[in-house]
Amino acid sequence: MPRLLFVYLFKRIGLSMLVVQLALSAPVVLSYLLYQLPPAAVRGGLVMPALIGISPTVAFLTLPMAVGLGSALELSRMASEGMIAVFYALRLSAWAICRPALTLAAGIVVLCYVLGNLIAPYYSSNMQDVLNVVRNSLNHRMLDAAHFYTFDNGLKTLYIERWLTPDLAANLYVRQISIEKMQEQTITAARADFRRNEAGVVVALSKGSIQTRSLMGAGEVKISNFDEYAMALPMQGSGALPERGWHGVYEMSPSAFWLNFQQALNDPRQLGEWSAEAAKRFGVPILALSHTLLALALGLTYGNITGRRGAGGGLMVMAAPTAHIVFLVGLESLMRLNWRYAFLLAAIALLETGLSIWMIGRLNRNDPPLPLRLPAESGGEGVEAASVV
Repeated sequence: MPRLLFVYLFKRIGLSMLVVQLALSAPVVLSYLLYQLPPAAVRGGLVMPALIGISPTVAFLTLPMAVGLGSALELSRMASEGMIAVFYALRLSAWAICRPALTLAAGIVVLCYVLGNLIAPYYSSNMQDVLNVVRNSLNHRMLDAAHFYTFDNGLKTLYIERWLTPDLAANLYVRQISIEKMQEQTITAARADFRRNEAGVVVALSKGSIQTRSLMGAGEVKISNFDEYAMALPMQGSGALPERGWHGVYEMSPSAFWLNFQQALNDPRQLGEWSAEAAKRFGVPILALSHTLLALALGLTYGNITGRRGAGGGLMVMAAPTAHIVFLVGLESLMRLNWRYAFLLAAIALLETGLSIWMIGRLNRNDPPLPLRLPAESGGEGVEAASVV
């Protein structure tokens, strides 16, 4: 294939893939964020960290489907424009027509390995930190009025009657237990001003009272009033998201991920999660080549190269997305039950690749290059020269 034609087809297929990737990943990311984050997360400024945390994972899971679907759409478009017939008229083989799409798919495989093993694990911690904030109410702007919230494993309880501004609350109630002092304190205040610093949140209370009683017995209750009082709360500070006491296998770097295998062997549930993550990191990227081969094989075999709409057009377009969704469902369900299902999924992937290569190879055998007859220079017979594919 001439270099200029190769670059032209490569750009067309790449542009179609980018459009498909945006159309696939954007709804997935937005639906996931809407499902996981409450409306108060917007006030708490948690949308951007969550978006950065989830986007690389969605990208490397959907890119193999995008390159397969983009190749199918572009091949269908070229067939409708009569370009495939022109390629055959130029004596280009089926493999030569597939070469731009396969080159792009090979690059996507490398990109998916980088995303799945280096970038996605690093940024997925951001998403888990955001979920930690949401589930443990560590951001004061996410606290709803007229709800009780507990902190420090139930040692501190907080209640807000209503919000006047995003940082100023009216009629605050706090109940906290001190294990060191063996006493319980009940604090009420007419107003509470939440102020964030690097380490956490400091609440400036106005016009309230503190009731203190001992936990050792039925002692007397001490009551003291105050005009101004400040106390610290274990909430998210302005410096960064709070640290978590646990990390998932999907957050580990490649070296830590492989070292975790020995620990996963002792727990069947953990081994299932490790196996599913390993299949996603090392099995999903190679599907870019498999799905692209499938789309090209079906398109060249069943598509109508004359420019008319063929009956196999819908099959060609839907084959790659259907196969990819089946693989992802199998990874998330079967692999968590038993890691041995990896052999079944690998066999299906090899069958898809082998069948696609066979179909394209059969087109090559059925359409051998014809010899070109060059005119003789001085009245002699023509000279035959094999056409170059």
